[in-house]
Amino acid sequence: MDMRTLLGLALLLPMLAVAAETGTALKDDSLRAEPYADARLSGKFTRGEKLEITGKQGAWLKVKTAKSTGWVRLLSVKRGSSTAGSSATGVLNVASGRAGTGQVVSTTGVRGLSAEELKAASYNAAEVQLLESYTVTQTQAQQFAVSGKLGAIEFKGLAASKEAE
Repeated sequence: MDMRTLLGLALLLPMLAVAAETGTALKDDSLRAEPYADARLSGKFTRGEKLEITGKQGAWLKVKTAKSTGWVRLLSVKRGSSTAGSSATGVLNVASGRAGTGQVVSTTGVRGLSAEELKAASYNAAEVQLLESYTVTQTQAQQFAVSGKLGAIEFKGLAASKEAE
């Protein structure tokens, strides 16, 4: 290969990596025209829908669905391919300060950690994999509740989720 071909590949590869990132909707949500909570609505998606992640700004991801494109909060998307029983993984990644990339993406409301401790933090793929191994499906959770003779408790003022119905 000549130098021009190598240079062209070097410039193209980062764009391919960004364009190829996928995700799955963790919940029903709306898309915004801009990465702001009060921005105009530009579409919506449903839980489990496949999304193409085309950009990131702060705690917002720019995503493309089958019908529209827009910005959504990071907590609504699980980055990477979806696997059965792992719908909480995206939330856990964000809660740990990581979102599939191994880099700190945002920190809000951190207590008990100094700035030095946050800067010294590093991604540990083995620990994330171990945490994901504890994930169970809704059916498994219901079976566990039945075997332990656990009952549902209704909280006044909280809307029932669609899954509970």
